[in-house]
Amino acid sequence: MFEFINNDDDRGQVGIGTLIVFIAMVLVAAIAAGVLINTAGFLQSQAEATGQESTDLVSERIDVTSTVGIVNDSTNPQTLSEIRVGVAGAAGSTQIDLSSATIQAVGPNGQANLIFTDNDNATANGDTDGTLLDDPSLGVSDIPEGTFAVQNSTGNFTTASEAVLNDDERFTVVFNPETDPFGATDDAFSQGEQTSLDIVSPSGATTSVDLRAPDLFTEGGEAVRL
Repeated sequence: MFEFINNDDDRGQVGIGTLIVFIAMVLVAAIAAGVLINTAGFLQSQAEATGQESTDLVSERIDVTSTVGIVNDSTNPQTLSEIRVGVAGAAGSTQIDLSSATIQAVGPNGQANLIFTDNDNATANGDTDGTLLDDPSLGVSDIPEGTFAVQNSTGNFTTASEAVLNDDERFTVVFNPETDPFGATDDAFSQGEQTSLDIVSPSGATTSVDLRAPDLFTEGGEAVRL
């Protein structure tokens, strides 16, 4: 019933073979365990990064609180002299740097990607070293084409370092309606015209808003809801 190995040499060979098989199994198991551990670590890191990106896209979003246009004075009462968009941080957001945000605008005169500025048109053209903050006489009409400016709660233009949304700060993003894509110098954003804005925060969260001017402005200097 049982076969006995009486030869000592045969018994040793069987033991060595078993040992080799055992060592091979241990090595294979160790390699497999290392691969699994590395894969698990990679997947964990990827999941954490994806989760953080998803959280940023939700929490670091810019909310639009108001959209207002200021009608031009009596010399051109059918157009706007300012487009003003009130913004705040979405619920649960931390600090959002508006100077690093971009705004994709589509208006009556095409499409443009707008970036933050605190310089006036003269600075953009290389004529002076002044900024919107230096001269109280400078206004929205001095905001260069392809840019937007930011005003604080007191109506003053802000620098890049100050334009940061948090729980306590609210700002107004200001556009020059006499520049593309809203309008041109002789054809500013006017009655009945429309434009759309995609406000993209530094984390990539996007807030979309459509602006439509009323079909009729009543008087120069009035504020109209867009």
